[in-house]
Amino acid sequence: MYAASSREALEGARVELEAALRGVDADAEIAIGTELLSVAETVADNRALRAALADSSAAPGSRAAVAESVLAGKVHEITRATVASAAARSWSKDSDLSAALQSLGREAMLQSAKRQDKLDKVEAELFRLGTIIKDSPELELALSDRSRSGQDRAELLTRLITGKVEPVTERLAVQAVVVDQLAPGDAIDQLSALAAATNGRKVAYVASAGELSAAQRTELAEKLSRIFDAPVTLHVEIDPELLGGVVVRVGDERIDGSIAGKLAALRRSLR
Repeated sequence: MYAASSREALEGARVELEAALRGVDADAEIAIGTELLSVAETVADNRALRAALADSSAAPGSRAAVAESVLAGKVHEITRATVASAAARSWSKDSDLSAALQSLGREAMLQSAKRQDKLDKVEAELFRLGTIIKDSPELELALSDRSRSGQDRAELLTRLITGKVEPVTERLAVQAVVVDQLAPGDAIDQLSALAAATNGRKVAYVASAGELSAAQRTELAEKLSRIFDAPVTLHVEIDPELLGGVVVRVGDERIDGSIAGKLAALRRSLR
């Protein structure tokens, strides 16, 4: 979570980037997003550069000038301007700058998918991929093994998904597996939630004891949309251990309507 000054800095940089991207096509958005992700990794890995770009003791113009000089002629003009603008802002800690650049890169790529009417597909692909990884302990272990190089882990995931998902899905997933500190499945789940947010929706992660019919899914989505005052996308997983009913998680909110949950509550009340 960002502290107040970093949240304000990120929002300011986001507004500027969104305005700049209105004048480019989807392919350019993907290129800019990819560049921002690459810059974010470089900044995160280079302590001296990170300090130079986010040192609060240096004048904002000086920090922006460092970004300008480092990136001049190497990236798209919008990428360069975005990083320079971000560097000139106030960050609570220098690591927030690299995290913000990563967020902006991901958002730019998702906006490109939205522009091409592929955002729903990207969101669904990310959710399925996260589920596949979490359901395969061997794969998740291989993707999270820090004794393997980032390139090795990236190549492993790339071999599995190239040609089977949208290019935006592939680039986002591979980058997340390499750089995120979360478990790979959870990192990709976060991307799926970000894709939903880009579409103006919330994601409800639903664990159900059995398959839900189309009518049940529609009814549940409508109820959750009323509760959270926003359109809701359901991501449903089957968990027979619930015995019956469902458990729903939306953000930090958890609603346990399962039989197992009710039995556990009953046992607690009888202690």
